[in-house]
Amino acid sequence: MSGLLLHGIGVGGGSAAGPVARMSAPPALPAPRPVGDPAAEAAAVRAALAEVEADLAERAGRASGAGAEVLSAQAMMAADPALADQAVGLVEQGTDGAHALTAAFDGFRDALLAAGGYFAERAADLDDLRDRSVARLPGLPVPGLPDPGHPYVLVADDLAPADTALLDPARVLALVTVRGGPTSHTAILAKALGLPAVVGCAPAADLTDGQQVLVRGADGTVEADPTAESVALAAEAERRRRERLAGIHGLGRTSDGHPVALLVNLGAAHELAGAAAADAEGVGLFRTEFLYLDRAEAPGQDEQAAAYRAVFDAFAGRRVVVRTLDAGADKPLPFATAADEENPALGIRGLRTAARDPQLLETQLAAIAEAAAGSTADVWVMAPMVSLPREAAEFAQRVRAHGLRQAGVMIEVPAAALRADRLAEVCDFFSLGTNDLAQYTFAADRTLGALAELLDPWQPALLELIATACHSAADRGRPIGVCGEAASDPALALVLVGLGVTSLSAAPGALPEVRAALRAHTLAECWELAELALFADDAAGAASAVRARIGER
Repeated sequence: MSGLLLHGIGVGGGSAAGPVARMSAPPALPAPRPVGDPAAEAAAVRAALAEVEADLAERAGRASGAGAEVLSAQAMMAADPALADQAVGLVEQGTDGAHALTAAFDGFRDALLAAGGYFAERAADLDDLRDRSVARLPGLPVPGLPDPGHPYVLVADDLAPADTALLDPARVLALVTVRGGPTSHTAILAKALGLPAVVGCAPAADLTDGQQVLVRGADGTVEADPTAESVALAAEAERRRRERLAGIHGLGRTSDGHPVALLVNLGAAHELAGAAAADAEGVGLFRTEFLYLDRAEAPGQDEQAAAYRAVFDAFAGRRVVVRTLDAGADKPLPFATAADEENPALGIRGLRTAARDPQLLETQLAAIAEAAAGSTADVWVMAPMVSLPREAAEFAQRVRAHGLRQAGVMIEVPAAALRADRLAEVCDFFSLGTNDLAQYTFAADRTLGALAELLDPWQPALLELIATACHSAADRGRPIGVCGEAASDPALALVLVGLGVTSLSAAPGALPEVRAALRAHTLAECWELAELALFADDAAGAASAVRARIGER
């Protein structure tokens, strides 16, 4: 494998070189055995799940930000009584504990895969819970991080949140996984930690312990057995990158002064302090689903208003773009969505739920208006999953009826992008959800690794739809932002600005790289880069052409 350049999906900026340390494989499932005492076997199954839950909850307490959120969610999975009951039921039928747990987890895993979207992306988390639970039955070592006694590049088939969330960046130089995608928990947590990372790199399965590699997070490559010259050049580039980032703060601007608002995404209460402290101009995407998940009925107006007020107070004087409830598809709620939809990603989701239960949206808008009253935050409100001008007009009318001045819509389906000129006549701003827009444009489930190329935000067809929406927004003087994963890629951010995007919203850790990229280029250069990307044949060609042109300057 010496000298080979391995390709995957880059999800963390910067680069790092070092020796490989591979994640150990989980204990093999033991051979089936007869169950002599079903009651004792059932008790052992419940104890194993309880121990895993306690371990994950303890790790969540030691983590922060996205790591704490992910681990808490995993602990809740392990505590699900339906999971324990299913495993115990199999034990009572004569299946030993290890195989009963495996069958129960596999059943839940199949259900998540069938649900698609966010839930399918969490199937790998269940695999980790299964391995941890099965290992605890015979007292085998629980899967964990390697400890070679020196800094290393961690290579794994995939990484569990329980391990990723507590990585020590002083010891782990970079991450490489064989599986996974840009929205996997590994990717999310690697970005939060600021580690160079490449996921979905199938050839990495052949890397061996101790082998030297050079990981470049920006372009998604792993160089096996790099030359000393390659490592030195990468180290110098990384030094210059860190130096450049340390010296750039403040408003988003191109080098010739064209404004591009840099905002943060916010999706949970515990993220608020870190998001508010970030060097950002406000919140470009405030996901409100965290108030609705894991409950049997919707929160009332008072509860919602208190939660919104906390965000508005933390961002006093800054913009806060609130997305109304995005239920359905990968976020089903018992009080808002139907359980029998055959294809929920194409069903009653986002704003469409308001047609089924108008009061759900009315209560939320009333709560937002109550929280905004007396606040100095600049509160904007937008609806997800809008397809028709009529939907946009009705939503804007309802928003304004509550005294809220800025009403917008998310452009997540091709119909909205193609008819953005009509949408712009009735609403005040747009926000592009590039993850869903890519999924619907290419008819490709974003959880399928085999279709990762189609879901790449560099796809020229996707960029052309974005350009169409941007032109319509500009014609009507409407701001248009990007709040999907595309906004966190510095090179792609330049292309988006060249297409006409006026704001970029991403995780706080991604903003310094984006800010630095903007400050290094004029608006005219962004136009030129956008044209390069639009006329490429595919995503790889678009990204390489743009990065090559950036590198020439």
